[in-house]
Amino acid sequence: MSYSVFTDEQQQAARFAKAMGHPVRMYVLELLNKQSCCYSGDLSDILPIAKSTLSQHLKELKDAGLIQGEIEAPKVKYCINKENWAKAQQLFKNFLDY
Repeated sequence: MSYSVFTDEQQQAARFAKAMGHPVRMYVLELLNKQSCCYSGDLSDILPIAKSTLSQHLKELKDAGLIQGEIEAPKVKYCINKENWAKAQQLFKNFLDY
């Protein structure tokens, strides 16, 4: 839902914030930001959660545009979306400096 009183930047920052609103997702973002990419199977080995739960978290981050996935059968390789990650950082910086 879009309301005219909210700027595009506010709406985008809120979408990023919602996607980042869980410790598992924050962990994934930190991990992907430190290394170039990671396979979903490797993440499920590291994190003590069900693969289906991890998939839901990855989907939320991907839907928000913070990560991107590439199928390399039989695995999926995830990387940080550098353009949107930089955009998120700038939006949050602008908000916090306001």
